[in-house]
Amino acid sequence: LREPEPVAGVTVMVVAGIGILINGFTAMLFARGRKDDINIEGAYLHMAADAAVSLGVVVSAALIIWTGWLWLDPVTSLVICTTILWSTTSLLRGSIDMSMAAAPKGTDIAAIKIFLLERPGVSGIHDLHVWPISTTETALTCHLVMPTGAGDAFLMETAQMLRASFRIGHTTLQIETHPDNGCALAPDDVV
Repeated sequence: LREPEPVAGVTVMVVAGIGILINGFTAMLFARGRKDDINIEGAYLHMAADAAVSLGVVVSAALIIWTGWLWLDPVTSLVICTTILWSTTSLLRGSIDMSMAAAPKGTDIAAIKIFLLERPGVSGIHDLHVWPISTTETALTCHLVMPTGAGDAFLMETAQMLRASFRIGHTTLQIETHPDNGCALAPDDVV
């Protein structure tokens, strides 16, 4: 900021303009799938940030050519760095949630509980857990209290419905036929 160097404005603008086109096009390829996969979101943010950096460089170089203000170059760099840092916080949050095995963003645990309780023969549920297996797969485990029991057809149908309605790809259900005995595997206060 104190002693900015001269900038080869036209050359910088041409190279950065090419960067806008390439990175912008690549970001658009990743845009649609970024909501469902943290890896794709990371690639999208990287390409979009690169396009934004290139745009910032073009604007900065044009202003430097027009005004002669050499201090715009380092200021533009600081603004770009701040923008990239701010835009990647959601990716960082998602990565932390995944490493902590938190329920994936957008998973409606309350709706899943209601769905399971409304299944035929289910009188109660407990020990319900939903977590990511990968960036695209979600798992669910739950104990279902079913005094009359359940067969494979019930389990398969419930798993298919969980996949269709809640995007749960891997379901493990434990059927308990004696609700009065409690479950030795989970405390009574776990739902």
